Amino acid sequence: MVPFAGWLLPLHFGPGHLRSHLHTRQRCSLFDVSHMPQTRVYGRDRVRFMESLVVGDIAELKLGQGTLTLLTNERGGIVDDLIVTNAAEDHLYVVSNAGCVDKDLAIMRGRVAELQAAGGDIHLEVLDNALLALQGPSMARVLQAGLLDDLAKLSFMTSVTTTVFGVPGCRVTRCGYTGEDGVEISVPARQAVELAERLLDVPEVWPAGLAARDSLRLEAGLCLYGNDIDETTTPAEAGLLWTLGKRRRAAMDFPGAAVIMAQVKEKPKRKPAPMAGEGAGAAAAGPGSPPSVPMSSGTVTSGCPSPSLGKNIAMGYVEAAHSRAGTALTVEVRKKQHPALVTKMPFVPTQYYMAK
Repeated sequence: MVPFAGWLLPLHFGPGHLRSHLHTRQRCSLFDVSHMPQTRVYGRDRVRFMESLVVGDIAELKLGQGTLTLLTNERGGIVDDLIVTNAAEDHLYVVSNAGCVDKDLAIMRGRVAELQAAGGDIHLEVLDNALLALQGPSMARVLQAGLLDDLAKLSFMTSVTTTVFGVPGCRVTRCGYTGEDGVEISVPARQAVELAERLLDVPEVWPAGLAARDSLRLEAGLCLYGNDIDETTTPAEAGLLWTLGKRRRAAMDFPGAAVIMAQVKEKPKRKPAPMAGEGAGAAAAGPGSPPSVPMSSGTVTSGCPSPSLGKNIAMGYVEAAHSRAGTALTVEVRKKQHPALVTKMPFVPTQYYMAK
């Protein structure tokens, strides 16, 4: 167990990190991610409120549809990455990062006060629900046994409120942080243990901790806030321009729009670089709390041995001229030089489910 953002979280369970990681890729694992804040945004001005903070096109979301988006500051830096879902006729559902909860809520509550003072209809509800993530290729078969709804109709980044293994009022969202087909289940806190036990009663479902979560997300090419992106990183630099809605680009009505759109036109001076190597360099960061280490033309932000590939992998930033796949780099770890090669992302192909 390790401390994280004021929570005590499991780093790994009995089978250990390596077996847990591979089990998630091959079968199915359950992650307790209840540390991630969940917020509901109510009121007729909820979309206008959300779009005053993030870069995504929230207005275009269909009922039940969600999107990854970025909360930015006036300098174009990434304050947090969020998943915003058009959850129901009367509210948006927002999942954010535990390490950003204080600053996120301060920003959101400040904007609520501004809009309310101007006559806007908006208010927030911070949920005390737990959040369970069931991830892996056998997820659908395991979960379908406890659902009346047809899971085959639920596409990646869509959600539904339903009863899960007898627990009513659960929001099931087809998403996750592993690159595998999976769901995140928002469940009333008082019934979280009951639901977790029902899922873990299935022999092929193993509990998994932070170590596997970190190595799985890195193989899938997913950013970790505070390491790969932060308030000094813009969406253009991070390779996340796809999160900017077309309408939002034209309107330039999100925080930091002038800075970000200037980078779109002029091209950023640094770019993200996924790297693979046989030496210790890419593994230096390790799962859990990877530090930044010097590199020949930039910085490594995340790294670990890849259980799926049997080699070391890392994410970082380099000068734009050195970011092309196939470029050889040198990673410096503890004053020793290690060769690495810029590769393509993701390291392991993702398996997100799209309903037919």
